[in-house]
Amino acid sequence: MGRFDGKKAVVTGGSSGFGLATAQMLVDEGARVLVTGRDRARLDAAGRQLGPRATAVHSDAGSLSDIAALADRVKAEFGTVDALFANAGVNAFAPFEETSEELFDQLMTVNVKGPYFTVQHFAPLLAAGSSVVFTTSVANTLGLPMLSAYAAGKAALRSLTRSLARELLPRNVRVNAVSPGPIDSGILEKSMPQDAAEQTKAQMAADNPLRRMGTPEEVAEAVVFLAFDATYTTGAELVVDGGGSQL
Repeated sequence: MGRFDGKKAVVTGGSSGFGLATAQMLVDEGARVLVTGRDRARLDAAGRQLGPRATAVHSDAGSLSDIAALADRVKAEFGTVDALFANAGVNAFAPFEETSEELFDQLMTVNVKGPYFTVQHFAPLLAAGSSVVFTTSVANTLGLPMLSAYAAGKAALRSLTRSLARELLPRNVRVNAVSPGPIDSGILEKSMPQDAAEQTKAQMAADNPLRRMGTPEEVAEAVVFLAFDATYTTGAELVVDGGGSQL
């Protein structure tokens, strides 16, 4: 018997990184999980890895039509949902002076508009006592260079965590956020050349109080805690950053 036998969860952005690690943790403990992603090859690989209790669905977190279709599919397959991990997001490094309107809009569409309307569409499917977990970032409290638009979007998502936690109280639905710091999730390799990514990771590890980067599994542990175990917690942000934003 697993801890989450009979539970149903949706993980957007679940084809890699801590989205996939969270889905794996839930599946291993008996939950049925639906994961989404935009990269079909990575999504198919995630589906094979997660096995028969998981469903992998191609969906763009920045597309309202895709979000609506996803909610319809989850309603048809799951009926109700016990946990929604609204994790899908994008990152980009650019100096403030060189941040284009196109890049700014992309970051806000996927990282703010997408999660907002995902929860709106899923609200009727959230069972009483269920939860929503957003992915924010320590960038929403730290003045990090090259990340101004990304950080602003994550700060907006932190605000939404509080607002939606209040608005979903009548439904008995908790809303919290996990705030990762430097996590070796593969995202740097997607956004910069390999050599630059390795140098950046080495610098992040050296600057961190714990002298290392975190793992996707460590973020997944926090997500699962917020989703199922933190039954007296709502509107909160749990920082998983090796102490980098605190010490």
